[in-house]
Amino acid sequence: MSSSPSSSAAAAGKNASQTAPKAESKAASKDVPPPLPEPLRVAVADSHTHLDMQSGTVEEGLAKAASVGVTTVVQVGCDVKGSRWAAETAAAHANVHAAVALHPNEAPRIVHGDPAGGWSRQGARPGGGQAALDDALAEIEALAALDHVKAVGETGLDHFRTGPEGMAAQERSFRAHIEIAKRQGKALVIHDRDAHADVLRILREEGAPERTVFHCYSGDAAMARECAAAGYYMSFAGTVTFKNAAPLREALAVAPLELVLVETDAPYLTPAPYRGRPNAPYLIPLTVRAMAAVRGIDEDVMATALAANTARAFDY
Repeated sequence: MSSSPSSSAAAAGKNASQTAPKAESKAASKDVPPPLPEPLRVAVADSHTHLDMQSGTVEEGLAKAASVGVTTVVQVGCDVKGSRWAAETAAAHANVHAAVALHPNEAPRIVHGDPAGGWSRQGARPGGGQAALDDALAEIEALAALDHVKAVGETGLDHFRTGPEGMAAQERSFRAHIEIAKRQGKALVIHDRDAHADVLRILREEGAPERTVFHCYSGDAAMARECAAAGYYMSFAGTVTFKNAAPLREALAVAPLELVLVETDAPYLTPAPYRGRPNAPYLIPLTVRAMAAVRGIDEDVMATALAANTARAFDY
């Protein structure tokens, strides 16, 4: 027997009232930080994080991380302002090391005022041309010369939504950052999105610094072998825990253990099972354990290697 229009409407209203709170609850949970994981027995470092984009104070974030065995972080700048903040924060905290650079998407924004290629969420601004990029690079080099700044990065190439003019600006900026890292004797931290072949080509053409780190490594096993042959460090983020990340796990399986790092890239790339929720350095143990499982080794062995590798890569 079919329902009357009024009873159907009532049923629809009832169903809507039942499902709406669930939807709202699910949406709200996206903003709730994941719980503390079981602490690591061997302390490690988060080789790439953005404390300035996370909730709470720096002190709170560092204390929470330390409580689960993440005792050191590398704070990464993505523009001049963020790089200054990274350097200041590292100067104020012994367990924070700074990396300074113009993010690949920042370069076209500086040159062309291009919002599509811009790192900043402030939208478009008038482009300042090549002279403005030169000025920004000079500021990055001045910061890179500081003792508590351990790396030049994140720099590199991001071809995800970048047109030809943006790519040219990115490449010019990337080459300049490589030279800065070599002049200052600092590690180079690379952002590589949809640009594997071009990044590797430019590193060959320019000559990579002695210590080069592929942040949030996103290549496959073949690329991992190429990076290993060149002595490049590969830093794995929460993405290695994602269900669809079999190529990443294959890369981790063949990468030399002495060239492997771990990172959060927080507040992004939260590891499973909390994907989509806010990330922070205290969640590193989840990724460390997943990496140990991929390698088939004890988590203490994994953590010991990661701690030594990060200290060696960033010379602290």
